[in-house]
Amino acid sequence: MNIKKHIPNLITLINLFCGCIAVVFISKAIETGDSSNYELAFYFVCLGIFFDFFDGFFARLFKVSSPLGLQLDSLADMVTSGVAPGFVMYSLFLNSAHELGTNPAIPFLGFIVTLGSCYRLANFNIDTRQTDSFIGLPTPANSLFILSLPLVLKFSDSLMMLEILTNQWVLLVITLCSAYILNAEIPLFALKIKKFTIKDNVLQIIFLVISLILLVSLQYIAIPLIIIFYVLLSVVNNLFLKK
Repeated sequence: MNIKKHIPNLITLINLFCGCIAVVFISKAIETGDSSNYELAFYFVCLGIFFDFFDGFFARLFKVSSPLGLQLDSLADMVTSGVAPGFVMYSLFLNSAHELGTNPAIPFLGFIVTLGSCYRLANFNIDTRQTDSFIGLPTPANSLFILSLPLVLKFSDSLMMLEILTNQWVLLVITLCSAYILNAEIPLFALKIKKFTIKDNVLQIIFLVISLILLVSLQYIAIPLIIIFYVLLSVVNNLFLKK
């Protein structure tokens, strides 16, 4: 029995397990109103994304990549980076003011994020252009963006930030933009370093340095800013490449 061929799939299943735990903590946050559960959910999503990275790493290392592993990876990501962020958006709508009205169906608009994630994951499996870089925002990055929003509310002292993230119109815009950017035909630069020269990694170095500065100075509040910065830096880079 070749144990090595099962290791990547096992790691993928651990990613799925982390996503399931995150969903449980989000549910507890909704039931109890205890925002510390959002923090735990965020940590488990981060852990799931960590395992999501290493399943592919070990599959390449052991040369055991398979169609099963590809499908399993997307199914696991569907929970960790699809259901979890959609559930968080649902909870944010629940705890927001009622600018869109008092219809009890309105919070379910948050699951548009889940639908957008599902479409991206399915499309990613058949899109041969995304082997070395991404087209559209990867679901793990989008998940981190959405999962960080309750933490911004918890740790930010800004009344303006509170008003923004409890406004249903703002939440709707975030939801729709999230679903769009996941599937937009926007090339995003790869974060993997292939050549160990400064010239070939200028974008990656700029991104990592600024991201570290933001994380140290702003902590959780930095996370959505880093994701937005990643997309904007990619767009600017694409414009320069066209010239």
